[in-house]
Amino acid sequence: MSLTAAVLAGGEGTRFRPYTDLIPKPMIPLGPDERPVADLVVNLLIKGGVTHVVFLVGYKWRYIRNYFGYGDRFGIKIDYSVDDETYRNTGGSLLKAYKHHLLDSDPVVVWYGDILAPIRASEVAEAHRKLNADALIVLASRYQVPVGVAEVDGEGNVTKLREKPWLDMKVSIGVLTLRPRALEEFEGELGTSFDIMGDLVPAMIRAGKKVKAYIYDGPWVDVGSLERYKKIDEDLLRRVTQLD
Repeated sequence: MSLTAAVLAGGEGTRFRPYTDLIPKPMIPLGPDERPVADLVVNLLIKGGVTHVVFLVGYKWRYIRNYFGYGDRFGIKIDYSVDDETYRNTGGSLLKAYKHHLLDSDPVVVWYGDILAPIRASEVAEAHRKLNADALIVLASRYQVPVGVAEVDGEGNVTKLREKPWLDMKVSIGVLTLRPRALEEFEGELGTSFDIMGDLVPAMIRAGKKVKAYIYDGPWVDVGSLERYKKIDEDLLRRVTQLD
């Protein structure tokens, strides 16, 4: 069964400057082999059963196309949907790809381009179908707060301090599946410039659509800032890219 994944890769990567003055963020090398982040993402998608990748691109996007081509050497089909003045932000980019008939599976996998996690996309898509969901959001079961967390009593005394604790809370990690037609259904309300997680998913919930959770307990990393990028060691990289 064919499975399409839309990879969000159009941002300017301002938090990665000066590197992104030269190349787009998805092409920043990572690990001892210095493979682009986007290469690691595509490899995870292929191992996870994806047969068609659509890069949603904008800033310096030709670097991405020049590296991946149209998928021949990866054994899959790769297409590109380029941001413009009408279709903007993550949701607008996805809507444009839909209108150009590039999102050719139901559901479609949506993968934020700076997320690395050994998630089998085909299993998430199958869970989506079994639940008859309109959207299925991958949620990590725990989250490590990046700062210290304090408890303070009524007199201003710090009674407990935990440095970067793990909290039992469900957090979105930037992977979901979606019925493509939902993009068109909500265009009248959201327009052509909107955010997937900030606008589309809340609108679907308000409208009573079936937005389900897929709980994920494995490792994952967000390579979305230079600070986090520098903290990724070889062991962590191996754990978040190993999908057999």
